Amino acid sequence: MTSFKCPGAVNIIQPKPEYVKCPNCGKEFEIWSDEFKGECPKCGKAVFKDDAPSCIEWCKYAKECVGADKYEEYMKNKKV
Repeated sequence: MTSFKCPGAVNIIQPKPEYVKCPNCGKEFEIWSDEFKGECPKCGKAVFKDDAPSCIEWCKYAKECVGADKYEEYMKNKKV
């Protein structure tokens, strides 16, 4: 039997680059899918990613699914 991996947590378990545009200067830059904010390389402003709620926020198996370290980091960053 194979181990089930929730499709909702795939971007936390295996992060991928995403691109955001700085609302201050317009520079497009990379933020990883498991990050909530980045610093614009052009103007230095903090840029927050618009992110839909994740199952990690409500699923009772989230800590087991993504691992305790990633779960704690996700929840800490979500409060920022």
